Amino acid sequence: MPARLQTGIMVEIPSVAVMADRFAREVDFFSIGTNDLTQYTFAAERTNEKVARLADACHPAILRQIGTVIQAAHASSIWTGVCGELAGDPDAVPLLLGLGLDEFSMASPAIPHAKAIIRQWSLPAARELALRALDLDSGAQVRQLVRQSTPH
Repeated sequence: MPARLQTGIMVEIPSVAVMADRFAREVDFFSIGTNDLTQYTFAAERTNEKVARLADACHPAILRQIGTVIQAAHASSIWTGVCGELAGDPDAVPLLLGLGLDEFSMASPAIPHAKAIIRQWSLPAARELALRALDLDSGAQVRQLVRQSTPH
């Protein structure tokens, strides 16, 4: 008997993130496209040099959406992955780990560094970091928090 293929959806727009609990009933997994999710959340085209700086995927507005999607997925016993630049961003890796992300998808050159970062963090410490980050006001503040908190 052939294995059943899993079906999932890309979470790339805020409305899907907000309604993730409903979509989780229909799929086997979520894949969060952080590049598009960030662009659409901030209404800032990432290829437009005049506004691209406004769209930081480490902003709490993005992290909260990612957390919402992961929580909805886990409540429905499905998994969540992140694809896009954020999965390999050294500042984001411990945050995504702390939010409970199940799968990181990144360009292959980023894998060794991401693995090294993950090895530095205990799960409880990453969870605490993510909770603190969600309460900040900007991506710059979140990045500063991660850099100051990274275990040595």
